[in-house]
Amino acid sequence: MAILPIRKEGDPVLRQKAQPVPKVTKRIVKLLQDMEETMYAADGVGLAAPQVGVSERLIVVDVGDGPIHLVNPVLVAAEGSVVDVEGCLSIPGVVGYVERAQKVVVDGLDMKGRPRRVEAEDWLARALQHEIDHLDGILFIDKATGITKQEDGADST
Repeated sequence: MAILPIRKEGDPVLRQKAQPVPKVTKRIVKLLQDMEETMYAADGVGLAAPQVGVSERLIVVDVGDGPIHLVNPVLVAAEGSVVDVEGCLSIPGVVGYVERAQKVVVDGLDMKGRPRRVEAEDWLARALQHEIDHLDGILFIDKATGITKQEDGADST
């Protein structure tokens, strides 16, 4: 596995709509593993493929319960509304308040190409929504209010 460079705000790949992955191949599995290692090395809780310069629909998330890898994730249900603080590995040192659904259902494929459904709430739901936004070229600052520079290390996705 390898730690990949994380693209920063201003990089055009972060604003592109990522392409669907036609098939889970060895290359896709390796990329997901590298994304996981990169996320942990950067002390993040989520990472989307565009953040490492790959415009494909892949995310990895770990809010403390172990990594979730999803290929072609789709938000299929959402309920409730919660406003909380977010940061982003692609926009270091910046946080803001973002309104997100409190509960979500996300469908995608796992690393073996099998269908996977994730039912999530609270922090995991927020992280999944944040990463799926990346796949559509949306950054948290596009939705945030009260954007500020942070002094200490808040969790970043």
